[in-house]
Amino acid sequence: MKQNWWRSAYKQNHLVFKLGISILFVGFGFRLLFSQSPSVIPDVSDNNIDTPVAEKNVKPIPLDVSESPKIELNHIHPKDDGSEKCDILDGEWVPYSRGAPYTNNTCRWIESHQNCMGNGRPDTGYINWRWSPKSCELPRFDAKKFLETMRDKSWAFVGDSITRNHLQSFICLLSEVEDAVELFHDKDYKNRKWQFPSYNLTVSVIWSPFLAKADIFEDIDGVSSSEIELHIDILDKTWTEQFHTWDYVLFSSGKWFIKTAIYFEENTILGCHGCEGKNFTDLGFNFAYRKIIKNLYDFIMNSKKQSTIIFRTSTPDHFENGSWSTGGTCDRRVPAKEGEFELTDLNINLREIELPEFEKAEARASEKGKKLKLLDVMPLSLVRPDGHPGPYRHFYPFAKDKKAKVQYDCLHWCLPGPIDQWNDLLMKLVVDD
Repeated sequence: MKQNWWRSAYKQNHLVFKLGISILFVGFGFRLLFSQSPSVIPDVSDNNIDTPVAEKNVKPIPLDVSESPKIELNHIHPKDDGSEKCDILDGEWVPYSRGAPYTNNTCRWIESHQNCMGNGRPDTGYINWRWSPKSCELPRFDAKKFLETMRDKSWAFVGDSITRNHLQSFICLLSEVEDAVELFHDKDYKNRKWQFPSYNLTVSVIWSPFLAKADIFEDIDGVSSSEIELHIDILDKTWTEQFHTWDYVLFSSGKWFIKTAIYFEENTILGCHGCEGKNFTDLGFNFAYRKIIKNLYDFIMNSKKQSTIIFRTSTPDHFENGSWSTGGTCDRRVPAKEGEFELTDLNINLREIELPEFEKAEARASEKGKKLKLLDVMPLSLVRPDGHPGPYRHFYPFAKDKKAKVQYDCLHWCLPGPIDQWNDLLMKLVVDD
């Protein structure tokens, strides 16, 4: 797996044969011409990349993305900078008998939907693997070293439920050295704050699935009574008003953008995504996601706070034989082989925004002395279909009926589980590099 993905997504060199027949009407008859010439074929997603209009060449993504077009695994890496530095994303999962450094019994911060062992998942093999780069070593997360390095610092994880899933892994790993003390939570436990007293390290999680102002009309089960109203020009004050208090901020988003939404700009309806039957222009979720990611980076660049910013890429789901809403499952018990799982159309579109926009922001950050880092978890996550709760997002789902029809969760991740090693990558980014 080489790091040439997004560059090759925009420019591909091919040698093609052209066959032309030219008919000359002034007595020359027919001539058959053969010629060869190299050509550069731009990907359609390159069009309008900086134009604030609907992306005319990218079709809106269907809400059921399980049948979307796909891309091969070896085309998902960001740029190759040509250096001899180890590519930690070029690797494989290898057996690891030591398992996870914590369990659902030693960490009390795991939400019930991700507590696979506590909910009765009978196999534990999914914790006995570790990511191994081909040309170097990726050290495991060292909680003691991390806490020492982050003494008197503040962290925040800002994003959606997968961000919260990641945060819980982070807290569990650190709690093996010193148990976190919760300082705050809102009534729905979506916004929370902890402290590690001996190190004066605080860690917050902020629920902001769009990173922008959004009025969401969903109940606790995700059933919507109206379209989301998304203000694509206004970042979410839930995190912007606290930004100046944090030394390290991890942002992530993506999956919520496929939901039906009405887009507002300057408090006026601009268009929508997926709003069939409405007299609005369907701009596609790509438009809103790119706009908000640009606004996010503008905010960071203009902030007086010199925080270290980490942007985590979007993540894959592993539904098979359907989707979340159509009975999709994820019953695999071992990592997949390269090529078994591919990027869905949704993931392709998200990465075609995330990676180029990060690179542009990275260049600006360098000029302004800002610290901006990319945490790309897609390559190692794509081949872990065994790491999701599946039916075990529920407490012993087959206790009464072994053939019960149960809602599978093939999007979030078991704790402990593969996403613990997202924090191996995170530590390398902020401590070891």
